[in-house]
Amino acid sequence: MTSKPIFNFQSGVPLSSWYVVNDGVMGGRSQGNLLVDQKGYGVFSGRISLENNGGFSSIRYDCGPTDLKGYRYLVLRIKGDGKRYQFRIKANKQDYYSYVSYFDTSGEWQDVKLPLNTMYAVFRGSRLNLPDFAASSLEEIGILIGNKKAEEFELLIDEIRLEQ
Repeated sequence: MTSKPIFNFQSGVPLSSWYVVNDGVMGGRSQGNLLVDQKGYGVFSGRISLENNGGFSSIRYDCGPTDLKGYRYLVLRIKGDGKRYQFRIKANKQDYYSYVSYFDTSGEWQDVKLPLNTMYAVFRGSRLNLPDFAASSLEEIGILIGNKKAEEFELLIDEIRLEQ
């Protein structure tokens, strides 16, 4: 099966194109961060707070225009904490909305395979009346946690790739 890496934390590539967006943009108090641990895995971790109408933390990666021709799936090699997360993509990083797919973590290393054509458009947690994702490229990817409860979280990320 042919695959195309979007980001591999093990490669030693700097995190300069990644950024954190917490609910502080809306007055919330959640805190999240992204770092690379000693084993070379990306670690997205923090604490979700519901104070001041908060409730989410996210990381985003500006991957630049990435051709999706021939690829049907996004695959995440991750080790989670048993919580539910949301994977997000944007065909154009200037779009106000994202296309999302939820995934659950098991506490073990797992490959999460997300079909691109079932990702649906959302804005501020509300589903939009737009067709599911059908673009031929993407420019931004992200991972968000926002389960409507105060909680600590930790997600280890090995790689994110496209598969046919």
